[in-house]
Amino acid sequence: MKSAYIFCLLGCTCFYAGAQQIRPDFTEEKIDNIDIGYGLAIGDVDGDKLPDILLADQHQIVWYRNGDWQRFVMADHLTERDNVCIAAQDIDGDGKVEVAVGAQWNPSETTDTTASGAVFYLMRPENPQDIWQPVTLPHEPTVHRMQWVQTQPGRHQLVVLPLHGRGNKDGKGAGVKLMAYQMPENPTDKWDTVLIDQSMHLTHNMTQSEQQDTTRLWVAGKEGIVRFTYCGQAWQKDRLPALHQPTGEVSLGTLRPDTPQRFIATIEPMHGNRLVAYLGNDFENRTILYDQMNQGHAIACADLLGLGRDQIVVGWRDPNQEGKVGIKLFVPVDEDGDGWMHFYIDDGMACEDLKIADLDMDGDLDIVAAGRSTKNLKIYWNNRIEGANKIN
Repeated sequence: MKSAYIFCLLGCTCFYAGAQQIRPDFTEEKIDNIDIGYGLAIGDVDGDKLPDILLADQHQIVWYRNGDWQRFVMADHLTERDNVCIAAQDIDGDGKVEVAVGAQWNPSETTDTTASGAVFYLMRPENPQDIWQPVTLPHEPTVHRMQWVQTQPGRHQLVVLPLHGRGNKDGKGAGVKLMAYQMPENPTDKWDTVLIDQSMHLTHNMTQSEQQDTTRLWVAGKEGIVRFTYCGQAWQKDRLPALHQPTGEVSLGTLRPDTPQRFIATIEPMHGNRLVAYLGNDFENRTILYDQMNQGHAIACADLLGLGRDQIVVGWRDPNQEGKVGIKLFVPVDEDGDGWMHFYIDDGMACEDLKIADLDMDGDLDIVAAGRSTKNLKIYWNNRIEGANKIN
């Protein structure tokens, strides 16, 4: 496996990609004061065909209405301890998201399910601005991340990832139970659960990809990144030899629009300082793009600049050696990923989580981020398309 550093131009405000001059331009808007901002999701809550923002804050699950960004509480103090994660997606095709959340965040308690971990499905009320009814689901201790995953057309599973295995200490002991939940026709009935895997330790986050009707999960943890593919009626695991570094965050992007070949972007190790890109047919080329983060905790890949190749957005939550927390955008200068440029989106956001979506429906992608110690929720509006009609 090739491993290398790429030296990037710092503090750039513009650059040339081919013959085209690109000037990244974002305008920040503070939406709310929050407590911690553990997890974000994007989806249409009220059925108006506009993407809303959902947030798992310390004690409340809330959503913000697209346009005026008014805040509505969905659930309050579901458990004694903090909420920790949220998953929102339209899984039944009615144009409105289904919502699940994780709570009772207690990472040091790995045995007692009453004191650590909780999973809830939130039943939608007639008016989504009212409180949603929680349905309690079975869970493992240290529930930490969750996603709705489409396994077949029109069929989804809720995949839940704990931080530790039962009885674990310092990442040693039983493996983490990566679980899939199947929602019944009546969500208050019993949900079937399937054990996807129990081979990893100290897992932190996951992402998913779809290619030729094949769904894959990429799970980051102490052993690196493990890939799970849904085949027929079951999940199958495979390891890629290059992806063995301890990893906290993972996202996938593409460098060439005419090929399905992807690159992998990671934060290493868990809560780490390094942004790493894995390139090549088998992700064998490991390139450290940046190593000045402190508590790196959020990552996403998308083409925000209209280059035909994805960029990486990364955030960290504790001050680095320069005394800065922040969010940075990393831009590949060519389709081979041989050089990258980067600049700050925000050098004062203690980023706990971030998401990318076209919030104003103008054809370009915006960034939403939640700040932990800065206790703020912000939108970074992408001004790439001049003269587009904003909806707000």
